[in-house]
Amino acid sequence: MVPLLMSRNGVKDSETTFHKFFESWLAEQSQELKELVYVSNNKLVEERVLVPLIERVIHHYEKYYVEKSKYSEENVSGMLNPSWRSNLECAFLWIGGWRPSMVFHLLYSKSGLQFEARLSGLIRGIKTGDLGDLSPSQTGKVNELHKKTVREEKDLSENLAKVQETVADTSTVELSQLRLFIS
Repeated sequence: MVPLLMSRNGVKDSETTFHKFFESWLAEQSQELKELVYVSNNKLVEERVLVPLIERVIHHYEKYYVEKSKYSEENVSGMLNPSWRSNLECAFLWIGGWRPSMVFHLLYSKSGLQFEARLSGLIRGIKTGDLGDLSPSQTGKVNELHKKTVREEKDLSENLAKVQETVADTSTVELSQLRLFIS
């Protein structure tokens, strides 16, 4: 299991460790990409060279998902919102529909499934130590945080819409003036 100790900057050590793994993984991926490009440009490449390279690339990706899965078991929120993600990557996720509130949907689904699966044991008072054991107080706190997150997402979306309208209005006016000069 991956330890979850806090580092000096407040980032969990498992995140830091995965970040280091990810950086080295990206460097290897870059090298493999260069090799694949070189091989693809070489018309005389033999199968005995190509097949091991493809297998190595596939293994490299498998290694990434195994490591990510391992770290996700200990710190799923760190994997869903990693500290090393750039602002551009965050913007693409937002545009693509990923919102912080999605974590709550995952939590509710998982806790419901675990609760249903162990219902008979819970009725007898057996604690499972998983999300099915959330107390009403804990569930209420999660719900309040969920509401706050949704409000902040809504505010952010409204502000982004205003910025888009401003940019679109300016661009549209400039384009219409340009069109007048062309006509």
